[in-house]
Parts: sequence; structure tokens; C-alpha cells
Amino acid sequence: MTLIDQNLLDSVTSQAEVSQRKRMNFNFHETLEAKAQRLLNALEPGTELPIHRHCHTAETYVLLRGSIRVLFYNKDCELIESIVLNPLEGKYGVDIPIGQWHSLEVLEKGTVIFEVKEGPYTPIGVDDIMVL
Repeated sequence: MTLIDQNLLDSVTSQAEVSQRKRMNFNFHETLEAKAQRLLNALEPGTELPIHRHCHTAETYVLLRGSIRVLFYNKDCELIESIVLNPLEGKYGVDIPIGQWHSLEVLEKGTVIFEVKEGPYTPIGVDDIMVL
């Protein structure tokens, strides 16, 4: 049993703050081959996430604290939608369909999302990264 509380969020955030990537995962799944990938993802402003897609799974973000802008693109590299998530404003999360091009921008220090997608873990391939 793992309690998701302020102490856990602060611990993962502390690791993200000193990480070169400005983000850190805390996995609840035991292996990368698990059928469900369930994790906390602590994200700091300035972390870089390329525009990408997942062709084998949908992806769900639930924002536990902080604020992020989720950006959606079409196949022609055009921004088609931008949603700011902030639990203090009643905007808690987003479900991203299979194959949807997306990225996010971290708007607030200490941001943590709970992320879920189907496993096993599959690294993003070059064909699944969009270059503008």
C-alpha cells in the first residue's frame, strides 16, 4: 500500500527540482511490462516534452496540484486546442485518445499529475515525435 499524500508529492517534487529533465516519475506499476502503467509525474516549469503521440494506448492525466497547459495538434502540425488544467479552478484532468498529437507546458512549480496508460511501456519512436 502506498499513500498518496503531501509527503509523497513533496518527495517526488524534490527529485524533479534537482533532475536535469525537471521531472520525475514515481511508478505504482511493478515492471515496465505491466498491463497498466500508473504513475505520479512531478513536473517543474522548463521541463521539455516533445509533441508526441501514443499509437497503442490512450493516456489520462489527473492533476493533483499545480497547473499545466495541455496542447493538442493535428497531423499538419497545427495547434488545434489548448486546455489549462488547474484543480483550484475545477479543471482536474484530461483523457487523450490513442494517436492524438499532444504536449504539455508546466505553468507552476510543484506540479504533479497522476498518469495512466496501457502497458507495457513503449518508448516514443521517431515517427511518434512531431517537429514543428
